[in-house]
Amino acid sequence: MSLRSGWARVALFTMVMVLGAGTTYLFAGSAEAATVSIANGTQFKDTAGNILHAHGGGIIKVDSYYYWFGENRNSNGSFRYVSCYRSTDLKNWEFRNHVLTQNSASELSSANIERPKVIYNSSTKQYVMWMHKESSSDYGQARAAVATSSTVDGNYSYRGSFRPLNYMSRDITLFRDDDGTGYMISAANENADLHVYRLSADYLTVSSRVQLLWAGQKREAPALFKRNGVYFLLTSGCTGWSPNQQKYATATSITGTWSSLQNVGNGTMYDSQTTFVLPIQGSQTTSYLYLGDRWAGAWSGPVNDSQYVWLPIQFPTTTTMTISWATNVSIDTATGAVSGSTLTDDPMVNLVARHSGKCVAVESSSTADHAAVIQQACGSGTNQQWQLQDAGSGYYRIVARHSGKCLDVTSGSTEDRAAIIQWSCGSGTNQQFSLQDAGSGYYRIVARHSGKCLDVTSGSTADGATIMQYTCGSGTNQQWSRRAV
Repeated sequence: MSLRSGWARVALFTMVMVLGAGTTYLFAGSAEAATVSIANGTQFKDTAGNILHAHGGGIIKVDSYYYWFGENRNSNGSFRYVSCYRSTDLKNWEFRNHVLTQNSASELSSANIERPKVIYNSSTKQYVMWMHKESSSDYGQARAAVATSSTVDGNYSYRGSFRPLNYMSRDITLFRDDDGTGYMISAANENADLHVYRLSADYLTVSSRVQLLWAGQKREAPALFKRNGVYFLLTSGCTGWSPNQQKYATATSITGTWSSLQNVGNGTMYDSQTTFVLPIQGSQTTSYLYLGDRWAGAWSGPVNDSQYVWLPIQFPTTTTMTISWATNVSIDTATGAVSGSTLTDDPMVNLVARHSGKCVAVESSSTADHAAVIQQACGSGTNQQWQLQDAGSGYYRIVARHSGKCLDVTSGSTEDRAAIIQWSCGSGTNQQFSLQDAGSGYYRIVARHSGKCLDVTSGSTADGATIMQYTCGSGTNQQWSRRAV
């Protein structure tokens, strides 16, 4: 078994959302695309190596490109940009433009802009963006805002903000139906209700409210899509930055009778909140992907530290949907094929210290960020089972089976004795390790950011001895074997 095949099966995860079914500019993968695999529940970088900020966003497809718009905030959480990226395969994203900025209008100089969504008006030949607009200090405005551009990734002209038909408007989404009719859905009445509005012919304002959904049930973060003539509306509850149970309903007409709400996913939608659902129409099939935000506010971080959770949607019947956890998702935008895998689908190993014969473990089987990593007498616990995910260039993320979190050098330290912990997986090089052959089937595990080795503190053979990084040497307390689980 080769080192690469024995330690990891290359797998990563993908991003997706829904903006109006049945329109050719929204769907269809590029014929040049190939299968890509993207790690789920992480931050992403653009093709220039910069962190990609498109939080609370939406995707529109124009010709062979998918364009992703989303929030890019200041460090205090206020509006900085709506940023735009493009991709043919949904993995490799090229930064295109900050299409809306604090300088686009005077009322944006100190504001909060959330959940920007874009649809195309074929009559006016304009790309129309709707968003939720507040002041930078509170949520008292509860307004919708509109901007337009003649090119999808150009500078958008701000058209102003308002309360639709004098109703409050917070979390929103847009939808363009098969006949070209535009709809906007927003949370109203202090987030207690959801309103569905039909847009004017030019998509610049609302013409009427066509539905009041689930009055008093406090649903937000709407995402609407259409499959085989059935409309699906996916929403979250209202619990601030903390994730909660997502629910959905269906109808055969937007203006008709909607079903009762049904649970989907687990109780926290795998620690995320819905932002969009994207149909991927290819030469062989059409797949649907849930796109969610794992908001950093849940751990008191800034919005720009938030991560993405993208999951395939399955349809047991024409009017039901299920969403299961996937550590990795593979996507082929040319064929439309999408598949997910979990850690239990991939090779699992114990990491065994040569000097003590004991296993690397997450202390007390904790699933929390910052949990200590120790050595422990080897057993059957999943907190001692690890998967190596390919991070490129000969480096791996080392992922705990019980938590789905990564080995991490605390705070990205380059110092000797910096503790090894468990942390939510991301793109940091302090979560990437190479394997150097130490002979006799053992390896040194070397941190990419520091060039230092995983080490059992003081060469201890005791249970509970902590794992740290230390300048690489010849000690057997820095040498590890892999043992199949």
